[in-house]
Amino acid sequence: MKAITARGRTDMGPMKKTQRWKVFKNQKYLYLMSIPFVLWVFVFQYLPLWGWTMAFQNYKPGKGFLEQKWVGLEHFQMLFRDDHFYLVLRNTLAMSFMGLVAGFVFPVFFALLLNEVRIQFFKRFVQTVSYLPHFVSWVVAAGIVTKMLSTDGGVVNSLLLGLHIIDEPIPFMSNGHLFWGIVTGADVWKETGWNAIIYLAAISGIGPELYEAARVDGASRLKQIWHITLPGIRSTIIVLLIMSIGHLIGIGFEKQFLLGNHMVSDYSEVLDLYALNYGLSMGRYSFGTAINIFNSVISVVLLFVANGMFKKFANESIM
Repeated sequence: MKAITARGRTDMGPMKKTQRWKVFKNQKYLYLMSIPFVLWVFVFQYLPLWGWTMAFQNYKPGKGFLEQKWVGLEHFQMLFRDDHFYLVLRNTLAMSFMGLVAGFVFPVFFALLLNEVRIQFFKRFVQTVSYLPHFVSWVVAAGIVTKMLSTDGGVVNSLLLGLHIIDEPIPFMSNGHLFWGIVTGADVWKETGWNAIIYLAAISGIGPELYEAARVDGASRLKQIWHITLPGIRSTIIVLLIMSIGHLIGIGFEKQFLLGNHMVSDYSEVLDLYALNYGLSMGRYSFGTAINIFNSVISVVLLFVANGMFKKFANESIM
């Protein structure tokens, strides 16, 4: 029996190698096509990680790598001792969480509503109009939002005054307590239509026979959505949610930079702006790098935690 087992193991090795070589030979053009993308990822995503060494140095431009003074975790200690860092972290987490919730609820709801439209011309028209703001730069979008919320002839204040809901214009853009909601609302307006595309694609993959069977059983449209459409796109929702949680604190700074001002700075400054203002702008390259490393490490941790939780409780994962 041992001889047979040993011989079986010996025979399986070459067979697997032959199969791998056969697969590679049959798909060699696909592998060749992937080489430029692999190189792009390596050059622009992994090679820059070498710059993380600046966070452990007192980096001075013009000096060679071996000439830099190594300071260990000094910049991270400075970061965690800075009270302003925790204010910025609060703003980042608050806007990220609000954007995460709104960025999933509204696109899914919009995709479900759009899927129920039976007039194809109207459906295509609404979908086209809804994702056009995605292609508008945040510079233009921020200008539109600021103008609409202006106290001097802004559409929102004019409407509220015309309906006698308020007695005087509301200074939206100078009220820090409203800033998080303004950023979240602007992001929803700009990205809902674009984010709904992937849900519409997932819905289109659901078999029409399921809806026909439900109609035969007397199910209403709401019951069809609840029992067929939502379960059909469940995997898509969870995968996108996991990926979004991984970018929870990496929300960028364009929206906050363009919509913010000195009157709402305590609510508008986020981690990326903090790294720009207190790192690069002040010539503190090592400190700015430490902030970005913190951002990246937390993002990776959140990604693995979210993936593990969904894998355990929902049997869905991306890894």
